[in-house]
Amino acid sequence: MAKNLVIVESPAKAKTIEKFLGKDYTVKSSIGHIRDMPKKGIGIDIENNFEPTYEVTADKKKIVTQLRKDVKIADKIYLATDEDREGEAIAWHLLEALNLPKDTPRIVFHEITKGAITRAIAEPRTVDYSLVDAQQARRIIDRLVGFKISPVLWRKISGARSAGRVQSPVVRLVVEREREIISHIYKSTYKIKADLINDAGEVIEAKLSADFNSKDEALAFSTALLKAELSVVSIEKKPSKRTPKPPFITSTLQQEASQKLGFSVKQTMTLAQNLYREGAITYMRTDSLSLSETAIEAAEKVIKKEFGSDYHQERRFKTKDAGAQEAHESIRPTDLTKPDIFGLEGQTAKLYTLIYKRTLACQMSDAELQKTQIKISISNRPENFIANGEVLVFPGFLNVYDYLSSDDKLLPNLNQNDALSVTNFVARESFSRTKPRYTEASLVKKIEEMGIGRPSTFATMVSTVQERNYVSKEAREGVERKYHKIEIIDGVITESTPVEKIGVEKNKLFPTNVAYLLNDFLVKYFSEIVDYKFTAKLESDFDTIATQNVPWQGVVKNFYKPFHQKVENAANISREETHGMRELGIDPKSSKPVSVRFGRYGAFAQIGHKDDDKAPLFASLRGSLDIETITLNEALELFNMPRIIGETDDLGIIKANYGRFGPYIQYGKKYVSLKEYTPEEVTLETALELIKAKEKFDAERIVKTFDDSDIQVLNGRFGPYIWNGKKKGKGQKNITIKKVFGDKAPDSLTLEECKKAISGKIKAKTKAKTRQKTAKK
Repeated sequence: MAKNLVIVESPAKAKTIEKFLGKDYTVKSSIGHIRDMPKKGIGIDIENNFEPTYEVTADKKKIVTQLRKDVKIADKIYLATDEDREGEAIAWHLLEALNLPKDTPRIVFHEITKGAITRAIAEPRTVDYSLVDAQQARRIIDRLVGFKISPVLWRKISGARSAGRVQSPVVRLVVEREREIISHIYKSTYKIKADLINDAGEVIEAKLSADFNSKDEALAFSTALLKAELSVVSIEKKPSKRTPKPPFITSTLQQEASQKLGFSVKQTMTLAQNLYREGAITYMRTDSLSLSETAIEAAEKVIKKEFGSDYHQERRFKTKDAGAQEAHESIRPTDLTKPDIFGLEGQTAKLYTLIYKRTLACQMSDAELQKTQIKISISNRPENFIANGEVLVFPGFLNVYDYLSSDDKLLPNLNQNDALSVTNFVARESFSRTKPRYTEASLVKKIEEMGIGRPSTFATMVSTVQERNYVSKEAREGVERKYHKIEIIDGVITESTPVEKIGVEKNKLFPTNVAYLLNDFLVKYFSEIVDYKFTAKLESDFDTIATQNVPWQGVVKNFYKPFHQKVENAANISREETHGMRELGIDPKSSKPVSVRFGRYGAFAQIGHKDDDKAPLFASLRGSLDIETITLNEALELFNMPRIIGETDDLGIIKANYGRFGPYIQYGKKYVSLKEYTPEEVTLETALELIKAKEKFDAERIVKTFDDSDIQVLNGRFGPYIWNGKKKGKGQKNITIKKVFGDKAPDSLTLEECKKAISGKIKAKTKAKTRQKTAKK
């Protein structure tokens, strides 16, 4: 062991740093967090000023044992965990778990380069307890919320697993956006576009300066246009410019990587973390827009060398948000002389290129453009046609990053009073648009704007609500809608009603059925948990702890007291109250009411009432159907199951249906899962193929059966085993044959031997051998 021991978070980072520091240093990794509150029990002494209990997690015990050995033989220890609150908390946990003195050097760096590492070693500090307290307050409040509210949800809402302090407002955002979309009332207007031609045969595309509210108004305009004279009223040319965007912070990197590269938020952060650990970029969790003087100087040299002095413009960006976390640098390459790095491939290389170009572009000149607007009068109407165009005069930063819009057009050289005529004309009915559903990136942007998260939590917030089945990322095909279209073709007005597809979605976020119930429950009974301003205020309180040395216990106490009272009050809420039923109408066949609601196994439709003489009928909601939008006809379709596919002499009637575990085929008392087909579309031929394959699999799976006993010897993933014939949750037992009988042939086992193995009367041979070896030693 070298004289100096440096402890970092990740093994990949450890290898890189060890190269820079040389033979006098050993770099070891904690592999993230080493301690947490115990899994059993709340782990917080609420009566004793919220004092937390921490223990080394089971998966880190070996690591901590090894680190303790390393610490004993090292002369000097450095804690080099990540430079954010979570990293500071990990450093403190290492301090406590390894019994290190409080003045143990703590080193931080924005980038993993030799210069940054050696500077950090030369200028260490100690653990910042204000940052630790801020992270501890966050962790304790999150634990209190999870521990106290989750049991309430389990009892009151079927399918609700938990409610996180920061995840719940995220679910609310998605639910509220979906409800806005559902309740949107479409209004139609008629927008006019025309191709106009001059005497020289040059065509310009123009839009009418006004929209019309009805088809009659659009037709009246079209009729007038047939007799009108068109002429150029004015030509306005003015210079304009485009300014580069600032360098990346966590949220803008996630958004841009989503828009330009199609990456998910989680994927972006994983790739960025790998780039950081390899020393390619600076730290990837930051809300600071600043660039170091070294980076600004390096960018200047590269830009002047590659493009010339005219393309360089020094810029310094300041973070607008007063509550921005620790003053990190923005996300940038560590070496701006490297537009690409040897060995980087695929998605990692694409993300690096994006970061490189954005950093270089932010130190480049504005792009200079000339905008032109031509106004064309209509002799018998008050409206004007407007043609807009744009010419790139000097590309500036556009040489590196971003592109001109596809709408930018070069206009012909016209003069005032030039006559024009219509060569193509369309008046199209357009409908008002709903607000768009969130993508992962746009949701992160919203979270950041509202102040309900921080760079280190963005990706986790968005991925957790999906993992808990409150939000799903989906693609949807959309539906067809007719619209009116008016054209002038060869001097004649024609009308048509083409069809367009609306509601086509790709990788958009939708609330699940349980999300509606969870959100409504929390809004009604735990309003603070989903209140945006309250959540943002709490984030601000954590910032105050970190920067102004405010005691964390007060922040926790102020949160817990009213929260605990609401948990107590929630005990009296009935499940019927939280699983509100939505009436859809009357079933024409039975004249009974049709409704939808959420139950133990998910959302379902129901015909009739539980108090009726005849039991009600039930059908699970499938596919993209949800409680908020399902129609009566869609609900009734669900009851057209099971579907009889056909019948054979040996198998009898074959049916297809939906079940608790998905779609399936049934023949007699046997079932076959449908994975690639739906019950509505599966054919008899396909069903027979699936049945044949299943029976072949079952035949090969069964090694031996016994008369008058449910016990079977079967082949499994981990070799032959004995099964006691009982289902999971009802006393099922599986005994691996090799562990009990060694190399004995599975088909030679007797029923008596199997029964003894199941009852535990025959001890596992592997355990017996281990005990014998231990005894000999």
